[in-house]
Amino acid sequence: MSPHVLILGGTTEARELAAALVARGGVRVTSSLAGRVSRPGVLAGDVRIGGFGGAEGLADWLREHRVDALVDATHPFAGTITANAARAAEATGVPSLVLRRPGWTSVPGDRWHPVPSLSAAADVLPGLGRRVLLTTGRLGLSAFARLTGVHFVVRSVEAPKPPMPPHTEVLLAKGPFTVDGETALLREHRIDVLVTKDSGGAATAPKLTAARRLALPVVLVTRPATPPGVRVVPDVTGALDLLDLSGS
Repeated sequence: MSPHVLILGGTTEARELAAALVARGGVRVTSSLAGRVSRPGVLAGDVRIGGFGGAEGLADWLREHRVDALVDATHPFAGTITANAARAAEATGVPSLVLRRPGWTSVPGDRWHPVPSLSAAADVLPGLGRRVLLTTGRLGLSAFARLTGVHFVVRSVEAPKPPMPPHTEVLLAKGPFTVDGETALLREHRIDVLVTKDSGGAATAPKLTAARRLALPVVLVTRPATPPGVRVVPDVTGALDLLDLSGS
């Protein structure tokens, strides 16, 4: 029987890893998606939609479906899923790793204000600006709902749901973006502060360069820590090198 790899997906890296493993041949690949995006696109291999029911449910699934390797390639801010995956792998003895793109690094000219959460971002905003480009995704906007004196331009792939700040303008868009396009957007909407998560990657990084170009402050929500002892690789090549399916 071919070795079975379960990829906890939802990112570009997860999609690329699934395609690479299927192309390699001799490997059964299942990508698991949380179901938060209505049109996830075509994925190589098998696909399942929905949660597992916590770490215990995931451990049961790993056993039932005879999974030989588990790759957590979820979003850098999917902290609960990452913690559950680590616990399930430890409980079952299934080899696992985390595929996580590196975070962004500041350069001279950046005016970054790192914060640990969306609530903390809301706390510092009134002292930094009144017109905010918010690119933290469509979830979690309730953290900013109490800010009545701030105008938010919320950019997300799909429409956000309430509760939202009282003064909110929604822009539906998906990267990759360009520096010139992001600069024009910031100027057009008279943005004076950017709020984003440290998602890493090149597709959405141009907004940081545009903010630096315009000398705008950036409130950057930092990533949750990965569980201790978990193997982390920065790219698909690293994941393919670390996955050992020869003995499965």
